[in-house]
Amino acid sequence: MKISRSAIDNHQFTVVIVFLLVVFGLVSFYSMPRSEDPMIAPPGTTITIVYPGANPTDMEELIVNPIEEVVNELEDIKEIKSTAEDGLAVINVEFLSGSDPDEKYSQIVEKVNSIRKDLPPDLAALRILKWTITNVCILQAALISETAPYRQLVKEAENFKDLLEKIRGVKSVDILAYPRQQIRISLDLEKTATYRIPFRQVIQAIQTSNINIPGGTVKGGLREFTIKTSGYYKSVDDIKNTVVQSANGKILFLKDIADVKMGYDEQQYFARVNGQRAIFFTVTQKKGTNIYSLRDKIEKVLTRVEKQLSPGIRFSVVFDQTQSVRRRLNGFFINLLQGLLLVGLVIFLAVNIRAAFIVMLVIPISILTATGMIDLSGYGLQQMTISGFVIALGLLVDNAIVVTENISRFMNQGYSAKEAAIKGTGQIAWAIISSTLTTILAFFPMIMIGSMTGDFIRSLPLTVIFTLSASLLISLTLTPYVSSRFLKTSKKDSKRLIRRLLDRFIEKRYSSILTKSVKHPVRVSIIALIVFALSLGLFPFVGLSFFPKAEKPQLMIDIDTPVGTSLEETDRIAGLVESKLKTYDEPAVFATNVGHGNPRIYYNMIPKSEKSNFAQIFVLLKSYRPQEFQNFVRKLRGDLSLIPGAKIKVKEFVQGPPIEAPIAIRILGDNVQKLREIAKDVEAAVFSTKGTVNVHNPLGTVKINATVLINKEKAGMLGVPLAEINRTIRASIAGLPVSSFRDADGKQYDIVVRLPVDKDFRFSDFDRIYVSSLTGNLIPLNQIVKVKLETTPHIISHYNLQRNVTITADVVGGISVERVTKSIIRRLKDYPLPKGYRFETGGEIESREESFGSMYRAMVVALIAIFGVLVLQFRSYLQPVIVFSAIPLAVVGSILALLVTGYSFSFSAFVGLTSLAGIVVNNSIILVDYTNQLRREGMTVDGAIIQAAKTRFIPILLTVGTTIGGLLPLTLQGGTLWAPLGWTIIGGLLTSTLLTLVLVPALYKMLSGRLVLEEKAAG
Repeated sequence: MKISRSAIDNHQFTVVIVFLLVVFGLVSFYSMPRSEDPMIAPPGTTITIVYPGANPTDMEELIVNPIEEVVNELEDIKEIKSTAEDGLAVINVEFLSGSDPDEKYSQIVEKVNSIRKDLPPDLAALRILKWTITNVCILQAALISETAPYRQLVKEAENFKDLLEKIRGVKSVDILAYPRQQIRISLDLEKTATYRIPFRQVIQAIQTSNINIPGGTVKGGLREFTIKTSGYYKSVDDIKNTVVQSANGKILFLKDIADVKMGYDEQQYFARVNGQRAIFFTVTQKKGTNIYSLRDKIEKVLTRVEKQLSPGIRFSVVFDQTQSVRRRLNGFFINLLQGLLLVGLVIFLAVNIRAAFIVMLVIPISILTATGMIDLSGYGLQQMTISGFVIALGLLVDNAIVVTENISRFMNQGYSAKEAAIKGTGQIAWAIISSTLTTILAFFPMIMIGSMTGDFIRSLPLTVIFTLSASLLISLTLTPYVSSRFLKTSKKDSKRLIRRLLDRFIEKRYSSILTKSVKHPVRVSIIALIVFALSLGLFPFVGLSFFPKAEKPQLMIDIDTPVGTSLEETDRIAGLVESKLKTYDEPAVFATNVGHGNPRIYYNMIPKSEKSNFAQIFVLLKSYRPQEFQNFVRKLRGDLSLIPGAKIKVKEFVQGPPIEAPIAIRILGDNVQKLREIAKDVEAAVFSTKGTVNVHNPLGTVKINATVLINKEKAGMLGVPLAEINRTIRASIAGLPVSSFRDADGKQYDIVVRLPVDKDFRFSDFDRIYVSSLTGNLIPLNQIVKVKLETTPHIISHYNLQRNVTITADVVGGISVERVTKSIIRRLKDYPLPKGYRFETGGEIESREESFGSMYRAMVVALIAIFGVLVLQFRSYLQPVIVFSAIPLAVVGSILALLVTGYSFSFSAFVGLTSLAGIVVNNSIILVDYTNQLRREGMTVDGAIIQAAKTRFIPILLTVGTTIGGLLPLTLQGGTLWAPLGWTIIGGLLTSTLLTLVLVPALYKMLSGRLVLEEKAAG
């Protein structure tokens, strides 16, 4: 082949190019970003609206419906999920994979802004956030103190924040779990009623007194002066001395009817670490940064500032992603090194030292070259890229083995070293190009898989493709040159023991088996078909799954108290859970979040927003051993189930894209009451199904709300605007931010008008509140409103603009999610659904069907592409069919391997099977290609078949041995995510190789007559 001859003739250039590729790879290795998981984010946006005082129905009608309708006009929407609760609405919009996240985010912002005027004018917050993986915290730390005031804790945390944000690579630093300071204007209702002062008058007095209008400029002689008015409040005393009313020469100040002071907002979220009061601060990193170097810089800042903390305040790290990344990446690098040693051992046992050295030289060069390409593609080192290296490790030496074996054969026939290198490489060049191309084509369609699952695994096939491409290039250029310089003629008695034993096996055993298979090709083919059919019958016993548990020494405990439960009661329940955790030896640290979810520390876990009836505890264990971890989770679930007054869920971290829960049964319909009735029955069915835990029904409880009914006719007759009534009620109960105050340090605080914090608002207080009419008359509020108690849903959910409720559940470890889900579906099959209502299956099943569907399409595309390459190579339709016979034989081994090892057919197993389709045909290609060459040289069909099979037996065996050796460490130590992939490939390779060496010759002989006719027709 010309490329090999050119590489040998211009060996100086060849060596320099290879050297540059290696250097580039080394530079990339040390500079490229490192993380535990791929840095991915699907195109999507979350719209969060806060509207205190509004119930779920109001949030749905006033906010969710109009936003959904306008957003739904956009193209490429995959799904819209919305929830409306008391004072809070969250709308999640996910777009189809491949959509431009930035463009879609801009479109969402534009659509929401277009209807902003139609939304309630007094929204407390409207936030539009683009989904991004970089929002995952790489560090969660705490400042702990039982005595220091929150003001001091926040000040200390801000010292950390100011220095950390200056570090290059830090995206943001957030301080959490503390009450915000504000200027509280606590009105005395008795005095406001005595002076007949409405809320509007107080609000207007504050707003008009806290405004700075430029006075313009005044010329004085040769100079010009800018006139400034007294303007903004400069102190709390200024606010106290705000004039609220002036009548009959008497001035009424704000301090006369209200208590004005710097205080705290009502705390909706507070935290503890190991049961001690704390606040959190979290650090997120920018995309493309190296977590190791960034963490070193952060550590220096933390160490320095920690020494300066005030007495009584202690610093503690709750979560450090670097440790997890280091543990995971080190494990994969060890797997890679172990695989490299096993591959080397296989080669050294079978060939001489010189040939082994030449073959092994391909490994570091290919891996480093691929590393540079991965860096150029924008990916970093994480579990997917390193797993791609491990998968490719055994494959990348295949070409070099075949090349060196063939060169050695030509040298033994008497050719010179250079001529043997050129002829030996040229003879099998197109065969190894085709075999490499078929393997690459097996992985290539995986790159095109849509959805977040495709994004998650995309760097794996890319890594394999880059590595195999580099291996092919080296095998056709550097390997022939090095072989021509260092490879020597081998004498028969100088062969290694393993090689001599293999030669003896070929001549005695294999030759006999081969002769029989060629004589009885039909019988061999029928036996192969029967074996394949029997293996398919075993597949139902293997079972299906999606992504396994994450196998981390971490878990979350979710505490859901009944709807309407106060924050104090939820905190009491959380305290009971903390007390139970203290009795165990396993936890190293646990962080309690009351009223809010724990900060986002894992890519597929999204924290819940503020809810008074929710608490979450993050637990970090001292170590992780699978069986001990499961025993601890089982024991913890049993103990926490005995705590009354709350639903307590112990949740393990799971690999893969975010899903609402492993099991999710979605009920769609229009009437909330009817949905609640159906949901109750579905909840019972899920709860009674063996294997389910943490069953959750969002409509399982109802809430009693006090609805303020406005007499609109009377309000209109009295000239009282409805907005004035709503504003007054909100200020009385929830508090109303009316202006802001900036202190001497430049910090800004809200000025909030409300009732005293230490006094709860009572229905009787409506009798002491006045509203003003358009004419200035004061009207008692109780004359135009009345309060009615009514039962309302505490949450209203939408799925693609339709009301729904989703019953969710987790599954006990070791039990198949698919089996549990199918059992639930069978129970619901005959459920009498009312007209207009329907069930949908969400959770893992929905995500798996989407992802597996993409994998099915990828596999079909791969097989078609591989077949096309084989047709091009062999110029035949029948010979590719012979080559393809290796694929069903591989399926036999994959099913048996998973069945024996106890793993289900997961997504990673599917990836293994897809890649296996490209790997196993390589042996058939080499076998069929050499048979064709021998026939062209004049040998008979039987002679060519037998000679080709015997000649290629050892190279085929070596390539399979190196592939298995490279995969074995990852398979045995890679955990539940990678073990199914490894066993799928290993099992498939073993059966495919053993049967291919018998079946392919038989099929070639059986179709030889038609092959001759096909060749004659082709000319």
